[in-house]
Amino acid sequence: MKFGICNEIFQGWRIEDTFAYAAKAGYDGVEIAPFTLCNYVTEISAAERARIRDMAARAGIAISGLHWVLVKAEGMYLTSPETAVRGKTARYFCDLVDCCADFGGKIIVVGSPKQRNVMPGVTLEQAWTWATDVFRDAVKRAEDRGVTICFEPLAPTETNFINTAADGLKFTQPLRSPNFKIILDVKAMSSEAKPIPQIIRESRGGFAYFHANDANLKGPGFGNVDFKPIAAALKEVGYDGYVSVEVFNFEEGPEVIATKSIEYLKRTFA
Repeated sequence: MKFGICNEIFQGWRIEDTFAYAAKAGYDGVEIAPFTLCNYVTEISAAERARIRDMAARAGIAISGLHWVLVKAEGMYLTSPETAVRGKTARYFCDLVDCCADFGGKIIVVGSPKQRNVMPGVTLEQAWTWATDVFRDAVKRAEDRGVTICFEPLAPTETNFINTAADGLKFTQPLRSPNFKIILDVKAMSSEAKPIPQIIRESRGGFAYFHANDANLKGPGFGNVDFKPIAAALKEVGYDGYVSVEVFNFEEGPEVIATKSIEYLKRTFA
C-alpha cells in the first residue's frame, strides 16, 4: 500500500515545497488538483510539465495523478443536453489524460459534482448515455498512455448522478476497459447504507484508487471513522494502490493535517 496526499491542502505553497514536505512526512505520492496550477491543463506547457515531473523526482516523491479536474475549467459538463458542451468536455478529458501522463501520474479522479448533475428535463438514462460517450475517447487515450480514469461515486448531498459504488461500477463497465474504473472515498462511502468494508469487498477489482478522509471533512484520524476494518478490507481484496489523504476542512493547517494523517494511517495499516 502506498500513501499519498492532495496538494490543495498546501494552499499558497510552491509545488516544489509541497513535494519536499510530503516526502519528508513519509508520503509516497502527491495528487495534484490542476486548479492550483492553472484554469485549464492546456495552459501548462510541455516544458513546465517536465519541470514539475522533475521537481517531484528530485524530492523523492511520485505524482500519483490528478483530481478536482474540472474546477476552474469553465464550460465543461458531463451530462449537458448540449452536444457542443459534451464534445468540449470529451476533448478536455483527453487533454487531462495527456497532462497526467506527462507529469508521470497514473490516475485521474473524476468527482466534479457540479459538472455532472442531471439537469431538469433530462432523464437519468439520457445523462448516463451522454456521460459514457464523454469518456469514450479519453478512455482510449488513457489506455495508450498508461493512465486509469477513476469515476467517483459521491453522496446525494453533492450530486444526483451516481451516488453509490455499485452504480459507479455499473457506469464504468460498458466501456470494458481496465483503464476506466472507480475510486472509493471514505467520506462518500459514509453516506451509503452499507458498511464501508462491505463496499470495499463488493468493489473488488473495480476500483483503482482510494481517498482517506473522515465524514467530518477532515483527515483520517481526525474524526470518528475507524480505519482498522477499512485497512483490513483493503488488504483482503488485494488492493495495493494509493491511499491518498483528501480533506475539505483545512483549519489545522497543512503541516498538522499531513503529519497526523500519515501517522494515523501508518499505525492503522501496519
